[in-house]
Amino acid sequence: MCGRLSQYRGIHDFVAALGMPGAMVNRVGEQALGCYNAAPTMQLALLHVAGDTLHADTVRWGWRPHWAKDRTVPINARIEKVAHGPFYRQIWPHRAICPIDSWFEWVDEGSPKKQPYLIRHRDGSPIFCTSIGQLPGLDEGHGQSDGFVIITANAQGGMVDIHDRRPVVLSPEMAREWLDPATPGERAEQMALHQGEAAEAFEWFKVGTAVGNVRNHGAQLLEPLADTVSGEVSQANADLMSIGPLHE
Repeated sequence: MCGRLSQYRGIHDFVAALGMPGAMVNRVGEQALGCYNAAPTMQLALLHVAGDTLHADTVRWGWRPHWAKDRTVPINARIEKVAHGPFYRQIWPHRAICPIDSWFEWVDEGSPKKQPYLIRHRDGSPIFCTSIGQLPGLDEGHGQSDGFVIITANAQGGMVDIHDRRPVVLSPEMAREWLDPATPGERAEQMALHQGEAAEAFEWFKVGTAVGNVRNHGAQLLEPLADTVSGEVSQANADLMSIGPLHE
């Protein structure tokens, strides 16, 4: 987890769900993001706080320190190691939230191609993924050096049948605390380790294999092929299906 995600709402929709009214430096734009099939290295909307101001920027998904040129650029970081290992030491203090609508996982079910699943909140609300990065406007990073990674933890409950790792997702209240520069690093680590949302907050279901091609985009990639693994597709999910094409 996770190598593909969707981020199709407008940034103001994400910020409203986060519950952070007030001034915002918005470098993302006013329109719906319309990204249904985001892959590593793409520019994605990212929320972070500088001073007392919320910033919305587009940042490359993936980061590595300058001395690790021989390493593949990671897109995810394990919470078990991220706070104390040398690889992410430079960016651990620079916390962000990657707001998404859903993410995708692939499962080997015995067919020639792995079966993609879409995972989203049961109530259809935005998903706030804990992230760290080399962010715009910070002394440590700007321009081509900018990038971020999503923090992951062990999967729980039935979600382990889809993948053994998943993003650390925080409630709006916890996400605001995560973003607050006054939150100590030790507290942030404990939040990510122990206070991420439980598997019961999510639903997952099969989608078509077209999502495997990064050139394919559109709300049709989110449509379920069958009942979800975790239960029937909720009414909230059905409602989102009906509004998805508005963002194409």
